[in-house]
Amino acid sequence: MTTIRLPHNNWRPRPYQMPAWSYLERGGRHAELIFHRRAGKDEICLHWAAIASHQRVASYWHLLPMASQARKAIWEAVNPHTGKRRIDEAFPQELRATTRENEMLIKFKNGSTWQVVGSDNFNSLVGSPPAGITVSEWALANPAARAYLRPILAENGGWQLYITTPRGKNHAYQTFKAAEADPKAFAQRLSVYETGALSPEAIETERKAYIADYGQDAGDALFRQEYLCDWDAAILGAYYGHEMRKALEQGRITNVPYDDKLPVHTAWDLGWSDDTVIWFFQVYRGEIRLIDYYSVSGADIPTIAQHVLGKPYGYGDHWLPHDARPKTLAANGRSIVEQLWAFGIKGKIVPSLSLQDGIQAARMMLPRCYWDETNTAQGIECLRQYQREYDADRKVFKDKPLHNWTSHGADAFRMLAIAWRQITEAVVPEPPKFFNDLTAREVFWPEPKPHEYERI
Repeated sequence: MTTIRLPHNNWRPRPYQMPAWSYLERGGRHAELIFHRRAGKDEICLHWAAIASHQRVASYWHLLPMASQARKAIWEAVNPHTGKRRIDEAFPQELRATTRENEMLIKFKNGSTWQVVGSDNFNSLVGSPPAGITVSEWALANPAARAYLRPILAENGGWQLYITTPRGKNHAYQTFKAAEADPKAFAQRLSVYETGALSPEAIETERKAYIADYGQDAGDALFRQEYLCDWDAAILGAYYGHEMRKALEQGRITNVPYDDKLPVHTAWDLGWSDDTVIWFFQVYRGEIRLIDYYSVSGADIPTIAQHVLGKPYGYGDHWLPHDARPKTLAANGRSIVEQLWAFGIKGKIVPSLSLQDGIQAARMMLPRCYWDETNTAQGIECLRQYQREYDADRKVFKDKPLHNWTSHGADAFRMLAIAWRQITEAVVPEPPKFFNDLTAREVFWPEPKPHEYERI
């Protein structure tokens, strides 16, 4: 009988990887690893999954932000030092029952499975829930994946590894800080100078290459992000980066309660196989108060309508994109607008405006916005991370957005920006003042009272 040792191929953790590896060997179930580029983040997780899948028969997942990216970065990736696929180095053929290339799935002879998936479609996967997950490039992944998977792992005693380089102080920063404060979790951030994985000469070569490709400022920011694991490095190509930083500095990301004296309006982006997103907002005296946010994947119109109507809000206008107007055969010839009307949600179609004009409208509106930091946290991250697609051949940012998990939240916000000037806002009457409470100015030179309704 052939004896197979795991980790396979005489692999051993590098010295700086040993603290995380030892934590897992001791039974640790939650690690957040912020390691620099080329530090072997995925490598350590692949080998750990090989061991875990033979300690406990279960399903195991390795997630990247998108399924297409997962195939290239993990499933088909080749170790340049050995010329072998990384999955073959971690999961020996002798232990496999089947390898399904189209599903990016390995079934082992003991009954366990390991699969590469995209965090963009995590909740559409069928089969048994995972007992262990690695979320690679966590800073770029859909944060909803964590909310969906954590209760599953808690219920079955599974483990979770989040590995990434930073992308500003987004959800990856928040989960890393939470893990630092959790005595049961493991959190570690390592720059290239701390690991010693690259020589000083190689580090300088990388830095110069980034500057040559992106220019001095952008190249330096990318180097700091990728190799120094700098949380404060700028997010390149972000459409609303400056505006969202201003909002944070000015205290406009805060507690924004629902005001029952004002109507709640909604702005939608509709998806069938992917996310549907709704922003809930109120308008008063030129302020746009974003009080709530809803994102769901693959839900039908009745489910979405039930969620909206289940909120304790008095509604005003529901603003829908143009793709809500066409009639569909699947809905017996009814449009989304007509389907929503059946539930009492009287949707309106936003005025026609190009993508770039809509983005500009959003930029102009952003200084007026206030966000509830709890209820709209995911939407805030969408706006922070929404960025242009990069053309690697021409070394420039394109004039179109990168399509990822941020797209739907940003698109719904763009609908809001197009619609908000169409909204007539109610003026809440001020409580009456008695004569003794009035100032001399209010008695002798009173300001004219606003009309019952006024345009923004």
